[in-house]
Amino acid sequence: MVSKTSKPLDNSGSQEQVNSDIAALSYEQARDQLVAIVSSLESGTSTLEESLTLWERGEALASHCQKWLDEARVRLDAARGRSESESITQVTASEY
Repeated sequence: MVSKTSKPLDNSGSQEQVNSDIAALSYEQARDQLVAIVSSLESGTSTLEESLTLWERGEALASHCQKWLDEARVRLDAARGRSESESITQVTASEY
């Protein structure tokens, strides 16, 4: 049953404005919010409009988390590359 008092969401603000706080979140903060959103959506207690808003925020949070993970991978790969390069340099230096 639809409540007569419920109104469609005001979509006048862009999603970027609505989710502008996400860029400042750490990976852990974004992940925790995403977990809470998934739990809320799975409970099925939200209205359709609320669910859509939660879904959109969840998508933005998931994208933010993926960026953190991608950046972490690049840093690890770079550290591994330096480590391997340092090992080769040390072995070469010890041979002389």
